[in-house]
Amino acid sequence: MVERNTYKPQQFNLSGLKGISDKTLEMHFKLYEGYVKGVNELNEKIADILSDGKVDKEEFPAYSELTRRLGFEYNGMVLHEYYFQNLRAGGAGAPSSAFVNAAQASFGSYDTWMLDFAGVGKMRGVGWAICYQDPNTGTISNHWITLHEIGNVTGFVPILVMDVWEHAFILDYAPADRPKYIDAFFSNVDWDAVQGRIVKEVIAPAA
Repeated sequence: MVERNTYKPQQFNLSGLKGISDKTLEMHFKLYEGYVKGVNELNEKIADILSDGKVDKEEFPAYSELTRRLGFEYNGMVLHEYYFQNLRAGGAGAPSSAFVNAAQASFGSYDTWMLDFAGVGKMRGVGWAICYQDPNTGTISNHWITLHEIGNVTGFVPILVMDVWEHAFILDYAPADRPKYIDAFFSNVDWDAVQGRIVKEVIAPAA
C-alpha cells in the first residue's frame, strides 16, 4: 500500500505587521491553505495510480502531469511557511552577529548584502527573493525563484524568504510600489527565526 502524506495548514499569528495589512495576510493565508490542499490532493491521486505497483501506458501521462504539478504546489506550500515564519509583528531587533559575519564574508558588508537582496526582490516579474546558505562553506547568496520550484539551489539552506508575488502586497501597494513593500517586509523580519536557520557547523567538503 502506498502511503499518502497528509499536511495541515500551519497557523501564524502575524496581526499588526508594519506596512502589511491584516487584510493582505488574511488573503495570503487562504492562498497558502490552497497550496496545502493541492499537495494533499495530488499526493492522493499519485498514490492511487501507484497502488497497483506499476504505472501502465494509459496512466503514465496523467501520472507525469500530476508529479510535475506536485513540485509547484509543494514548493508553494513550503516557501509560504518559510515566509510567514520569518515575519513577526515589530520584528525581532537586529540581525545576529552570525548573519552579519556571513554577509560580510560573502558580500564584503551587510549593507551590500541588503542592497543585493532588495535588488533581487525588485526584479521584474513575480516570484521569490531567497537568501540561501551553502552548508559546505557557510557563505550566503541571494537568488530569484520563479514558479516556486524553479531556481532553488540544491542542498542550500533557505534562511530568509521574501514573497514578491503580487498577492503579497497588492492590497497595500501598487505594483510600481514594490520597493515600499520590501521596506515593510524588512521592518517585520524575525531575525531570531533567521538565526535559527543558519547552519551551526559547516559541512567539511569530502576529501
